[in-house]
Amino acid sequence: MDERKNISSGTPWEAKAGYSRAVRMNDVVYVSGTTASNENGEVIGGDDPGAQTAYIIRKIERALKEAGSSLEDVVQTRIYVTDITRWEEVSRVHAQFFTEILPATTLVAVKDLVTPEHMVEIEAVAVIGAGEADTQQIIIEPEDLDDGPSV
Repeated sequence: MDERKNISSGTPWEAKAGYSRAVRMNDVVYVSGTTASNENGEVIGGDDPGAQTAYIIRKIERALKEAGSSLEDVVQTRIYVTDITRWEEVSRVHAQFFTEILPATTLVAVKDLVTPEHMVEIEAVAVIGAGEADTQQIIIEPEDLDDGPSV
């Protein structure tokens, strides 16, 4: 039988919007878009997107732990930033947590997040046990890429 587990971090946004911080379905954990809000709704990290990113990833890590997973099991992240000119600050912190794991990642700029103080939001998907799997790194060489159909 399928097993579903909903995890809450206790922020006011979860109750207001009707969602879980994370949902575990069998061996897959889906972590909702996570901002640098603490349980009182206060934004942590001020106007430093790197500090917000670090807080967010630690918050994601806590949700994963509650779901029986860990950062090592993360296979995908999606990062939303409100100021694309500061993407390197966010990516630098992301890399500190994920350099060995190398999840598939998307980083996009958005107009706004839930409040003007929020500069970063991150979603994650983890597969329990992925961190223990043998990892093969494959490099795609530019000459291996198909230029697409000729016009």
